[in-house]
Parts: sequence; C-alpha cells; structure tokens
Amino acid sequence: MNGRLQGLVAIVTGGGSGFGENISGAFTAQGARVMVADLNRPSGERVVQALKQQGHAADFCPIEVSRSADWANLVKATLAAFGRIDVVVNNAGVSHANQPMLNISEEEFDRLYAVNVKSIYLSAKHCVPVFRRQGGGSFINIASTAAVRPRPGLSWYNGSKGAVVLLTKSFAVELAPDKIRANAINPAIADTPLLTTFMGAADTPENRARFIASIPLGRLCEPADVANAAVFFADPASAFITGTCLEVDGGRCI
Repeated sequence: MNGRLQGLVAIVTGGGSGFGENISGAFTAQGARVMVADLNRPSGERVVQALKQQGHAADFCPIEVSRSADWANLVKATLAAFGRIDVVVNNAGVSHANQPMLNISEEEFDRLYAVNVKSIYLSAKHCVPVFRRQGGGSFINIASTAAVRPRPGLSWYNGSKGAVVLLTKSFAVELAPDKIRANAINPAIADTPLLTTFMGAADTPENRARFIASIPLGRLCEPADVANAAVFFADPASAFITGTCLEVDGGRCI
C-alpha cells in the first residue's frame, strides 16, 4: 500500500531527536525516503538504524546547519543516496534559557541566529538550485508560536523565530514561479529536550502546570503533533498551499 509521501525524498535537519526524529519517522511511514541530518552523530545514526529495522529507506549525514560546506555536503550525499530532493525540513534549532534579555551574551546571540536563521539562508542557497532543476520542491520550516505570541524571557529566541516566519513567506512569493513551496509550523512549548530551556526552570509538575495553563487544549505540544503537520505540508495533496504558518499550539495563539 502506497503512503501519502510515496516516492518523495526528504532532508530533515535536527533529525536525531525531538521534532526531527518524529518527522523522520512519520515521513518514512508514509513512504518517503529520508536523509536524517544532525550535529549529533550517535543520535542521528540511532534514528536511521531504527527506521531501517522497520523496513524504511533512510540514511544519515552529519551537519552543522550554520556552515555552508556542510549544507553542500548534505545535498551531495542526499542526491548520491536517493537521486533527488523533494522536501527540506529546516527543523534544527537552539534557544537560550528563559531569562532577562540583557543577560544573554553576544556569543549566545550569534549562535542563536547562526543556527535558527542563517541555516534557512543556507538551505535556500544549496537546495533551491536542485528544486529548480527538478521543477519544484517544498521547504517546511519549524518556527514557533514565539514568533507570533512571544513569551517574556525569550526575546532573542522570539526574534529568531519571527525571522523564520517572515523568511518562509518571502520564500513562498519569490519562489512560486519555480513551483517551490514554503510553509512553516509554529509549535507551542513542547515535551522535547528543549523544554527546560524554554521554561527556564526544572521540569516539575508544578512548572509544567504553569505553562499548560496558557494552552486551551490543556497539554503541551507533542513531537507527533508537529510530525503530522509536516506530513500535511509535504503531501502533494497540499500542492496549492504555500506561505502558510500553521500554529500547532492547542489554541494558545487565539
């Protein structure tokens, strides 16, 4: 039985954990072949091994998403392994701990924008030429509700994700003549390895309850919620949707 993404090839950055791991699993379950790209080799290789054991087509490529040479290598490796690239999921990201804005060092700021924003530029630089040769493609950028309803204590992270949202819309209008789509997903605070960073506190039931209280559906975002949204944007059935930023947030942004 063919899946919704049968025959497609996807790159997923930050694919070794959290949202990226779940997106990789959801994509392969729907028939896609996936290049898992991650800075953490053991994590990425673990994900690929698990996918292969399930009978799926996956490979691993190490990447530091703020380095152009690493993106060039990722594209080359993906084309060598699978012959094409249809979807690029820009999922890799970092944050600073929740704290007053002036406490963030210049080094932390630079790292934040290198990983969260420069990576989007580099994905375009190296993947748009491939998409143009193929006659189309799709970017899926993992942004955040921080871009549209920012929490205090995360100002510089909020700004970086605001850039991701605007870049997504800019990609959509500029690249539409090339049949290249771009959409973003804005998750609410989620049960991922970055949870305590966003909370700026230990992961205790009391601290979770404080954040859950701001979400009408009454729970944190789960990686599977984001993976399901990513499948929708990758699915050819969404071919007329571009420039959309979808809140996966349990109603927090209402």
